[in-house]
Amino acid sequence: MKAVTWQGRQDMQVIDVPDPVIEEPTDVIVQITSTGLCGSDLHLYDPLTPFMTDGDVVGHEPMGIVREVGSAVETLKAGDRVVVPFNISCGSCWMCDRGLFSQCETTQNRDSGTGASLFGYSKLYGQVPGGQAELLRVPFGDTLPIKVPDGPPDDRFLFLSDVLPTAWQAVEYADVEDGGTLAVIGAGPIGDMASRIAMHHGLDVIVVDNVPERLARVHGRGGRTIDHSQVDGVGDAIREMTDGRGADAVIDAVGMEAHGSPVAEAAQKALALLPKKVQEKMMLNVGSDRLAALMSAIDSVRRGGTISISGVYGAPTDPLPMFQLFDKQVQLRMGQANVRRWSDDILDLLMQDDDVLGVESFATHHLPLEDAPEAYRKFRDKEDGMVKVVFNP
Repeated sequence: MKAVTWQGRQDMQVIDVPDPVIEEPTDVIVQITSTGLCGSDLHLYDPLTPFMTDGDVVGHEPMGIVREVGSAVETLKAGDRVVVPFNISCGSCWMCDRGLFSQCETTQNRDSGTGASLFGYSKLYGQVPGGQAELLRVPFGDTLPIKVPDGPPDDRFLFLSDVLPTAWQAVEYADVEDGGTLAVIGAGPIGDMASRIAMHHGLDVIVVDNVPERLARVHGRGGRTIDHSQVDGVGDAIREMTDGRGADAVIDAVGMEAHGSPVAEAAQKALALLPKKVQEKMMLNVGSDRLAALMSAIDSVRRGGTISISGVYGAPTDPLPMFQLFDKQVQLRMGQANVRRWSDDILDLLMQDDDVLGVESFATHHLPLEDAPEAYRKFRDKEDGMVKVVFNP
Protein backbone atom coordinates (compact mmCIF):
# COMPACT_ATOMS: atom_id res chain seq x y z
CA MET A 1 0.00 0.00 0.00
CA LYS A 2 0.97 3.67 -0.32
CA ALA A 3 1.77 5.56 2.88
CA VAL A 4 3.32 8.84 4.01
CA THR A 5 6.58 8.04 5.78
CA TRP A 6 9.15 9.99 7.76
CA GLN A 7 12.59 9.70 6.17
CA GLY A 8 14.48 12.47 7.96
CA ARG A 9 14.15 16.01 9.23
CA GLN A 10 11.69 17.84 6.95
CA ASP A 11 11.66 14.82 4.64
CA MET A 12 8.29 13.10 4.19
CA GLN A 13 7.99 10.57 1.37
CA VAL A 14 5.09 8.59 -0.05
CA ILE A 15 6.32 5.04 -0.62
CA ASP A 16 5.05 1.48 -0.83
CA VAL A 17 4.95 -0.31 2.55
CA PRO A 18 3.56 -3.74 3.51
CA ASP A 19 -0.20 -3.97 3.99
CA PRO A 20 -1.25 -4.24 7.65
CA VAL A 21 -2.70 -7.55 8.83
CA ILE A 22 -4.82 -8.72 11.74
CA GLU A 23 -2.44 -9.34 14.66
CA GLU A 24 -4.91 -9.71 17.54
CA PRO A 25 -8.44 -11.14 17.47
CA THR A 26 -9.76 -7.71 18.50
CA ASP A 27 -8.15 -5.90 15.52
CA VAL A 28 -9.87 -4.48 12.47
CA ILE A 29 -8.35 -3.38 9.16
CA VAL A 30 -9.70 -0.08 7.82
CA GLN A 31 -9.41 1.12 4.23
CA ILE A 32 -8.72 4.84 4.60
CA THR A 33 -10.95 7.20 2.60
CA SER A 34 -9.87 10.48 4.23
CA THR A 35 -7.04 11.38 6.58
CA GLY A 36 -6.01 14.76 7.97
CA LEU A 37 -2.74 16.63 8.24
CA CYS A 38 -2.48 17.99 11.79
CA GLY A 39 -0.37 20.72 13.33
CA SER A 40 1.02 18.03 15.63
CA ASP A 41 2.38 16.24 12.55
CA LEU A 42 4.59 19.27 12.00
CA HIS A 43 6.29 18.58 15.33
CA LEU A 44 7.51 15.30 13.79
CA TYR A 45 8.55 17.11 10.63
CA ASP A 46 10.72 19.26 12.92
CA PRO A 47 11.73 19.49 15.86
CA LEU A 48 10.75 16.07 17.36
CA THR A 49 12.80 14.19 14.79
CA PRO A 50 15.12 12.50 17.35
CA PHE A 51 12.24 10.19 18.28
CA MET A 52 11.47 9.16 14.69
CA THR A 53 12.85 6.23 12.70
CA ASP A 54 13.32 6.14 8.95
CA GLY A 55 10.21 4.65 7.39
CA ASP A 56 7.76 5.45 10.22
CA VAL A 57 4.22 5.77 8.81
CA VAL A 58 2.71 9.01 10.08
CA GLY A 59 -0.76 10.49 10.49
CA HIS A 60 -3.40 10.25 13.20
CA GLU A 61 -6.65 11.65 11.78
CA PRO A 62 -8.14 8.84 9.65
CA MET A 63 -11.52 7.47 8.73
CA GLY A 64 -12.64 4.85 6.27
CA ILE A 65 -14.38 1.54 5.63
CA VAL A 66 -13.82 -1.62 7.65
CA ARG A 67 -12.41 -4.29 5.32
CA GLU A 68 -11.54 -7.09 7.77
CA VAL A 69 -12.36 -7.88 11.38
CA GLY A 70 -10.63 -10.10 13.93
CA SER A 71 -12.37 -13.20 15.25
CA ALA A 72 -13.27 -11.54 18.60
CA VAL A 73 -14.82 -8.37 17.17
CA GLU A 74 -18.58 -8.29 17.73
CA THR A 75 -19.78 -4.75 17.02
CA LEU A 76 -18.24 -4.09 13.59
CA LYS A 77 -18.36 -5.90 10.28
CA ALA A 78 -16.81 -5.44 6.86
CA GLY A 79 -18.37 -2.48 5.12
CA ASP A 80 -18.98 -0.39 8.25
CA ARG A 81 -17.88 3.23 8.12
CA VAL A 82 -15.69 4.37 11.03
CA VAL A 83 -13.61 7.25 12.35
CA VAL A 84 -10.45 6.29 14.22
CA PRO A 85 -9.46 8.36 17.32
CA PHE A 86 -5.84 9.45 17.40
CA ASN A 87 -5.16 8.03 20.87
CA ILE A 88 -5.26 4.26 21.22
CA SER A 89 -7.40 3.35 24.22
CA CYS A 90 -8.78 0.01 25.33
CA GLY A 91 -11.98 1.45 26.80
CA SER A 92 -11.99 -0.78 29.89
CA CYS A 93 -8.98 -0.03 32.12
CA TRP A 94 -8.95 2.11 35.29
CA MET A 95 -8.09 5.27 33.34
CA CYS A 96 -10.58 4.65 30.53
CA ASP A 97 -13.34 3.99 33.06
CA ARG A 98 -12.74 7.52 34.36
CA GLY A 99 -12.82 9.13 30.93
CA LEU A 100 -9.04 9.55 30.77
CA PHE A 101 -8.65 7.71 27.49
CA SER A 102 -5.40 9.49 26.60
CA GLN A 103 -3.89 7.89 29.72
CA CYS A 104 -5.09 4.34 28.92
CA GLU A 105 -3.18 1.93 31.15
CA THR A 106 -3.32 -0.83 28.54
CA THR A 107 -1.36 1.21 25.95
CA GLN A 108 0.65 3.52 28.22
CA ASN A 109 4.30 3.77 27.21
CA ARG A 110 6.03 3.12 30.49
CA ASP A 111 9.53 2.87 29.00
CA SER A 112 9.32 6.46 27.80
CA GLY A 113 7.10 7.64 30.66
CA THR A 114 4.30 8.82 28.39
CA GLY A 115 0.57 8.24 28.18
CA ALA A 116 -1.51 6.16 25.79
CA SER A 117 -0.04 5.18 22.44
CA LEU A 118 -0.90 7.37 19.46
CA PHE A 119 -1.21 6.48 15.81
CA GLY A 120 1.76 7.62 13.74
CA TYR A 121 3.49 9.54 16.51
CA SER A 122 7.08 8.46 17.18
CA LYS A 123 8.59 6.00 19.63
CA LEU A 124 7.64 8.33 22.50
CA TYR A 125 4.07 7.15 21.94
CA GLY A 126 4.42 3.55 20.86
CA GLN A 127 5.71 3.89 17.29
CA VAL A 128 2.34 2.62 15.97
CA PRO A 129 1.94 2.92 12.16
CA GLY A 130 -0.26 5.88 11.34
CA GLY A 131 -3.25 6.73 9.20
CA GLN A 132 -1.81 8.72 6.28
CA ALA A 133 -1.97 5.51 4.29
CA GLU A 134 -4.30 3.40 2.22
CA LEU A 135 -4.90 0.88 5.03
CA LEU A 136 -4.67 0.95 8.83
CA ARG A 137 -4.67 -1.74 11.51
CA VAL A 138 -6.88 -0.57 14.38
CA PRO A 139 -6.80 -2.40 17.74
CA PHE A 140 -9.74 -2.68 20.17
CA GLY A 141 -12.24 -2.95 17.34
CA ASP A 142 -15.25 -3.06 19.67
CA THR A 143 -14.37 0.05 21.70
CA LEU A 144 -11.97 2.34 19.81
CA PRO A 145 -13.41 3.07 16.32
CA ILE A 146 -16.38 5.45 16.14
CA LYS A 147 -19.07 4.03 13.86
CA VAL A 148 -20.73 6.68 11.68
CA PRO A 149 -23.60 6.42 9.20
CA ASP A 150 -23.34 6.24 5.44
CA GLY A 151 -24.52 9.19 3.42
CA PRO A 152 -22.92 12.49 4.51
CA PRO A 153 -19.47 13.32 3.09
CA ASP A 154 -16.38 12.25 5.01
CA ASP A 155 -15.74 15.81 6.19
CA ARG A 156 -18.93 15.69 8.27
CA PHE A 157 -17.29 13.08 10.53
CA LEU A 158 -13.53 13.05 9.84
CA PHE A 159 -12.63 15.62 12.48
CA LEU A 160 -13.96 13.35 15.23
CA SER A 161 -10.52 11.73 14.99
CA ASP A 162 -8.73 14.69 16.61
CA VAL A 163 -9.70 18.28 15.78
CA LEU A 164 -13.22 18.18 17.21
CA PRO A 165 -12.50 16.36 20.51
CA THR A 166 -9.29 18.32 21.06
CA ALA A 167 -11.08 21.63 20.55
CA TRP A 168 -14.11 20.42 22.52
CA GLN A 169 -11.96 19.41 25.49
CA ALA A 170 -10.13 22.74 25.33
CA VAL A 171 -13.44 24.58 25.67
CA GLU A 172 -14.69 22.23 28.39
CA TYR A 173 -11.47 22.67 30.36
CA ALA A 174 -11.74 26.46 29.98
CA ASP A 175 -15.04 26.17 31.89
CA VAL A 176 -16.36 29.65 31.05
CA GLU A 177 -19.71 30.69 32.51
CA ASP A 178 -22.59 31.42 30.12
CA GLY A 179 -21.98 34.69 28.33
CA GLY A 180 -18.37 34.91 29.49
CA THR A 181 -15.32 35.76 27.41
CA LEU A 182 -12.94 33.14 26.03
CA ALA A 183 -9.71 34.16 24.33
CA VAL A 184 -8.05 31.71 21.95
CA ILE A 185 -4.36 32.05 21.12
CA GLY A 186 -3.86 30.67 17.63
CA ALA A 187 -6.33 30.34 14.74
CA GLY A 188 -4.99 27.14 13.25
CA PRO A 189 -7.30 24.11 13.02
CA ILE A 190 -7.68 23.62 16.80
CA GLY A 191 -8.02 27.30 17.66
CA ASP A 192 -10.48 27.85 14.80
CA MET A 193 -12.62 24.88 15.82
CA ALA A 194 -12.46 25.79 19.51
CA SER A 195 -13.77 29.24 18.67
CA ARG A 196 -16.67 27.70 16.72
CA ILE A 197 -17.57 25.39 19.58
CA ALA A 198 -17.35 28.24 22.10
CA MET A 199 -19.57 30.49 20.00
CA HIS A 200 -22.04 27.62 19.61
CA HIS A 201 -22.11 27.51 23.41
CA GLY A 202 -22.93 31.23 23.52
CA LEU A 203 -19.53 32.55 24.62
CA ASP A 204 -17.91 35.82 23.61
CA VAL A 205 -14.81 34.75 21.68
CA ILE A 206 -11.61 36.67 20.94
CA VAL A 207 -9.07 34.92 18.70
CA VAL A 208 -5.41 35.96 18.35
CA ASP A 209 -3.26 35.18 15.32
CA ASN A 210 -1.31 37.03 12.63
CA VAL A 211 -2.34 35.14 9.47
CA PRO A 212 -5.04 37.18 7.65
CA GLU A 213 -6.78 34.16 6.12
CA ARG A 214 -7.11 32.48 9.51
CA LEU A 215 -8.41 35.58 11.23
CA ALA A 216 -10.89 36.11 8.40
CA ARG A 217 -12.33 32.63 8.93
CA VAL A 218 -12.95 33.37 12.59
CA HIS A 219 -14.35 36.84 11.94
CA GLY A 220 -16.68 35.42 9.29
CA ARG A 221 -18.31 33.21 11.92
CA GLY A 222 -18.82 36.03 14.42
CA GLY A 223 -15.66 35.98 16.53
CA ARG A 224 -13.66 39.05 17.51
CA THR A 225 -10.04 38.97 16.37
CA ILE A 226 -6.65 40.42 17.20
CA ASP A 227 -3.71 40.45 14.80
CA HIS A 228 -0.88 40.18 17.31
CA SER A 229 1.57 41.70 14.82
CA GLN A 230 -0.44 44.93 14.93
CA VAL A 231 -0.62 45.46 18.70
CA ASP A 232 2.01 46.30 21.32
CA GLY A 233 0.87 43.49 23.61
CA VAL A 234 -1.79 40.80 23.38
CA GLY A 235 -2.67 41.07 27.07
CA ASP A 236 -3.22 44.81 26.85
CA ALA A 237 -5.36 44.40 23.73
CA ILE A 238 -7.55 41.78 25.38
CA ARG A 239 -7.93 43.86 28.54
CA GLU A 240 -9.09 46.79 26.42
CA MET A 241 -11.83 44.51 25.03
CA THR A 242 -12.88 43.13 28.44
CA ASP A 243 -13.41 46.17 30.68
CA GLY A 244 -9.76 46.13 31.75
CA ARG A 245 -10.09 42.73 33.41
CA GLY A 246 -8.85 40.14 30.91
CA ALA A 247 -10.53 37.06 29.47
CA ASP A 248 -12.36 34.70 31.82
CA ALA A 249 -10.34 31.88 30.24
CA VAL A 250 -7.69 31.54 27.56
CA ILE A 251 -7.00 28.57 25.30
CA ASP A 252 -3.40 28.13 24.14
CA ALA A 253 -3.95 26.37 20.82
CA VAL A 254 -0.37 26.92 19.60
CA GLY A 255 2.10 25.02 21.76
CA MET A 256 5.81 24.39 21.49
CA GLU A 257 6.55 26.10 18.18
CA ALA A 258 5.08 29.53 18.86
CA HIS A 259 6.56 32.44 16.94
CA GLY A 260 8.16 35.14 19.07
CA SER A 261 10.50 32.91 21.10
CA PRO A 262 13.85 33.55 19.35
CA VAL A 263 16.15 32.02 21.98
CA ALA A 264 14.23 28.75 22.22
CA GLU A 265 13.87 28.65 18.44
CA ALA A 266 17.62 29.07 17.99
CA ALA A 267 18.25 26.30 20.53
CA GLN A 268 15.88 23.94 18.70
CA LYS A 269 17.62 24.62 15.39
CA ALA A 270 21.08 24.17 16.93
CA LEU A 271 19.99 20.81 18.31
CA ALA A 272 19.68 19.52 14.74
CA LEU A 273 23.46 19.74 14.37
CA LEU A 274 24.06 17.14 17.08
CA PRO A 275 24.06 13.33 16.64
CA LYS A 276 20.54 11.90 16.87
CA LYS A 277 21.14 10.03 20.15
CA VAL A 278 22.46 13.21 21.74
CA GLN A 279 19.46 15.16 20.41
CA GLU A 280 17.12 12.65 22.03
CA LYS A 281 18.82 12.89 25.44
CA MET A 282 18.93 16.68 25.27
CA MET A 283 15.24 16.98 24.43
CA LEU A 284 14.25 14.58 27.20
CA ASN A 285 16.39 16.20 29.88
CA VAL A 286 17.25 19.83 29.13
CA GLY A 287 15.13 20.92 26.16
CA SER A 288 12.90 24.00 26.16
CA ASP A 289 9.81 24.98 24.17
CA ARG A 290 8.91 28.25 22.49
CA LEU A 291 6.61 29.77 25.10
CA ALA A 292 5.39 32.99 23.46
CA ALA A 293 1.79 31.74 23.12
CA LEU A 294 1.64 30.46 26.69
CA MET A 295 3.11 33.70 28.04
CA SER A 296 0.44 35.63 26.13
CA ALA A 297 -2.21 33.39 27.67
CA ILE A 298 -0.86 34.01 31.18
CA ASP A 299 -0.83 37.76 30.57
CA SER A 300 -4.31 37.80 28.99
CA VAL A 301 -6.34 35.76 31.48
CA ARG A 302 -8.15 37.63 34.23
CA ARG A 303 -7.38 37.08 37.90
CA GLY A 304 -9.00 33.87 39.06
CA GLY A 305 -9.35 32.70 35.46
CA THR A 306 -8.41 29.49 33.68
CA ILE A 307 -5.83 28.64 31.03
CA SER A 308 -6.67 25.59 28.93
CA ILE A 309 -3.69 24.23 26.99
CA SER A 310 -4.37 22.16 23.89
CA GLY A 311 -1.17 23.06 22.03
CA VAL A 312 1.48 20.38 22.45
CA TYR A 313 4.47 21.01 24.74
CA GLY A 314 7.31 18.57 25.15
CA ALA A 315 10.29 20.04 26.97
CA PRO A 316 11.28 19.26 30.58
CA THR A 317 12.90 22.56 31.58
CA ASP A 318 10.48 25.26 30.44
CA PRO A 319 10.69 28.36 32.69
CA LEU A 320 7.30 29.60 33.93
CA PRO A 321 6.38 32.86 35.68
CA MET A 322 5.20 31.17 38.86
CA PHE A 323 4.78 34.43 40.77
CA GLN A 324 2.39 35.76 38.12
CA LEU A 325 0.46 32.49 37.97
CA PHE A 326 0.19 32.30 41.76
CA ASP A 327 -0.58 35.97 42.27
CA LYS A 328 -3.32 35.94 39.61
CA GLN A 329 -4.77 32.71 41.07
CA VAL A 330 -4.75 31.06 37.65
CA GLN A 331 -6.01 27.53 37.10
CA LEU A 332 -4.16 25.46 34.47
CA ARG A 333 -5.78 22.53 32.67
CA MET A 334 -4.19 20.63 29.82
CA GLY A 335 -3.43 17.32 28.14
CA GLN A 336 -4.00 15.14 25.11
CA ALA A 337 -7.67 14.98 24.22
CA ASN A 338 -9.62 12.08 25.69
CA VAL A 339 -11.34 11.44 22.37
CA ARG A 340 -13.81 8.79 23.49
CA ARG A 341 -14.83 10.96 26.48
CA TRP A 342 -16.40 13.50 24.12
CA SER A 343 -17.10 11.63 20.87
CA ASP A 344 -20.73 10.64 21.52
CA ASP A 345 -21.75 14.18 22.46
CA ILE A 346 -20.01 15.59 19.39
CA LEU A 347 -21.50 12.93 17.11
CA ASP A 348 -25.00 13.89 18.28
CA LEU A 349 -24.25 17.46 17.19
CA LEU A 350 -22.85 16.33 13.83
CA MET A 351 -25.97 14.29 13.16
CA GLN A 352 -28.15 17.41 13.06
CA ASP A 353 -29.29 18.45 9.60
CA ASP A 354 -27.58 21.82 9.89
CA ASP A 355 -23.79 21.79 9.80
CA VAL A 356 -23.65 23.98 12.91
CA LEU A 357 -19.84 23.90 13.24
CA GLY A 358 -19.12 24.21 9.54
CA VAL A 359 -17.19 20.95 9.42
CA GLU A 360 -18.04 20.22 5.78
CA SER A 361 -16.29 23.43 4.70
CA PHE A 362 -13.59 23.37 7.39
CA ALA A 363 -10.79 21.91 5.27
CA THR A 364 -9.11 24.41 2.97
CA HIS A 365 -7.38 21.76 0.85
CA HIS A 366 -8.27 18.24 -0.31
CA LEU A 367 -5.27 16.54 -1.87
CA PRO A 368 -4.18 13.09 -3.06
CA LEU A 369 -1.81 11.25 -0.74
CA GLU A 370 1.01 11.73 -3.25
CA ASP A 371 0.98 15.47 -2.54
CA ALA A 372 1.78 15.00 1.15
CA PRO A 373 5.48 16.02 1.08
CA GLU A 374 4.71 19.41 -0.46
CA ALA A 375 1.63 19.84 1.75
CA TYR A 376 3.74 19.42 4.88
CA ARG A 377 6.05 22.20 3.72
CA LYS A 378 3.24 24.57 2.73
CA PHE A 379 1.33 23.93 5.96
CA ARG A 380 4.45 24.65 8.01
CA ASP A 381 5.11 27.85 6.07
CA LYS A 382 1.41 28.90 6.10
CA GLU A 383 1.37 29.23 2.32
CA ASP A 384 -1.53 29.15 -0.12
CA GLY A 385 -4.13 29.93 2.56
CA MET A 386 -3.57 26.47 3.99
CA VAL A 387 -5.38 25.99 7.32
CA LYS A 388 -6.56 22.38 7.18
CA VAL A 389 -5.49 19.66 4.76
CA VAL A 390 -7.33 16.41 4.09
CA PHE A 391 -5.68 13.67 2.06
CA ASN A 392 -7.83 11.27 0.07
CA PRO A 393 -5.85 8.05 -0.53
